[in-house]
Amino acid sequence: MEIFNIFSAFGLSASAGLNAYIPLLVVALLAKYTDLIHLQEPWSALTSWLTIGVLIVLSIVEFLADKIPAVNHVNDVIQSFVRPTAGAIVFAATANQIGDVNPTLGLIAGLLVAGSVHTVKSLIVRPAVTAATGGVGNVPVSMAEDVASTAVSFLSVVVPVIAVCVVIILTTIVVTKLIFKKKKTQPEVKS
Repeated sequence: MEIFNIFSAFGLSASAGLNAYIPLLVVALLAKYTDLIHLQEPWSALTSWLTIGVLIVLSIVEFLADKIPAVNHVNDVIQSFVRPTAGAIVFAATANQIGDVNPTLGLIAGLLVAGSVHTVKSLIVRPAVTAATGGVGNVPVSMAEDVASTAVSFLSVVVPVIAVCVVIILTTIVVTKLIFKKKKTQPEVKS
């Protein structure tokens, strides 16, 4: 069903906003070894052993870089370009299963979704975690992001409706916490 494929594309690009390489690797492996995803040209290049090997190496590099204090901030700056690009690629690659989706539209949608998730993560969530925990909370939060990216990637392919629900719930939780935190920090005006 076409609506589930679009949910899948949105879920995969959202998870790319947390970790650029996990959704690409999930799509590459599932397309290579299962019938869950059928990538059309030129996206089928993701299933080559060279591409899979590079994605594994890049996943390990990003995993480690995001766990080292100070390096994680440099990594987030670099990933400001990589994550939206990965989201664009994974959205366009999986949205092609729908049929006549314009590749440019898929690239733009994926770029916006992954870019939005990455922006919230790197400009709002991570600085708040660093400030609140003195940096100690960054490693557990990074691990949680990796787990969430992996889970949402798999769910986006296997059960896309659940993946979209998870993304909506997580977004609602983050936004709600930020709104309540902002309200608590604003001084009350007495008349």
